Amino acid sequence: MEGTATNESAGTLKSHSGRVHELKAFDDTKAGVKGLVDAEVAKIPSLFHHPPDKFGKASNLEHVIPVIDLTDVNKDPNTRQNVVSMIREASETWGFFQVVNHGIPVSVLSDMKDGVKRFYEQDIEVKKKVYTRELKPFVYNSNFDLYSSPALNWRDSFACYLAPNAPKPEQLPEVCRVILLEYGEHVIKLGIALFELLSEALGLHPDHLKNKGCAEGLMTLGHYYPACPEPELTMGTTQHSDNDFLTVLLQDHIGGLQVLYQDKWIDIPPAPGALVVNIGDLLQASWSLSSSVCV
Repeated sequence: MEGTATNESAGTLKSHSGRVHELKAFDDTKAGVKGLVDAEVAKIPSLFHHPPDKFGKASNLEHVIPVIDLTDVNKDPNTRQNVVSMIREASETWGFFQVVNHGIPVSVLSDMKDGVKRFYEQDIEVKKKVYTRELKPFVYNSNFDLYSSPALNWRDSFACYLAPNAPKPEQLPEVCRVILLEYGEHVIKLGIALFELLSEALGLHPDHLKNKGCAEGLMTLGHYYPACPEPELTMGTTQHSDNDFLTVLLQDHIGGLQVLYQDKWIDIPPAPGALVVNIGDLLQASWSLSSSVCV
């Protein structure tokens, strides 16, 4: 029995060592998933293989994430009260809702999506210069949890910290720096407005969450999901929750976003000009505490 246990341990260590070697080899290319697609791989590396998901898909005829219109929310008290009620119900039921007429011009949304695409479709040698796993104002890599995740996502990402300390323009890639900064300014304003509405939904003063510092920071993420030759074997983004106060998500026309509700996956199809709002872990914890206090 001792010999068998030792052999199994040695095999496990060897397997782990081989996996780490594969991960490092992939990381060292600095080409990400886009590099695999550009190389025209027919079979995706086993590092990206995911086990089958245990949850089924629900009918969107029965489950629809609400789309909330913010028109006149700051002008008409009745409209504001209706919006607050819808946000309260959506936050408690789904943890998600979409907003339209939110104050960010459609042209800015379109330019932001184009800016993300421009960045990822640059020449690989240009992108390699900013590929890093170090903490910097702009971080681009593939799979931030590359060395700890049980299976990799078919996705490349960049992260940009825009607040409270905005980066200098020269610290951002030239192909998207202008729109990143412009989009960030708009999202900060929207974030403050949403925190006011969420505070009211909790029965608190409109400035409550803002005064707690919830709206001080902003990190913008830009994800790129290139076409996959074996999509049935992998995932673009695995099941997760966001460890922040609030996520404002801009989807492109392809969509793919889903919410797990009562052990069923619910689609959130893209809506023209809409932004998806996701209650993050920190706000959910605050919501539970505040709701208990209110009751």
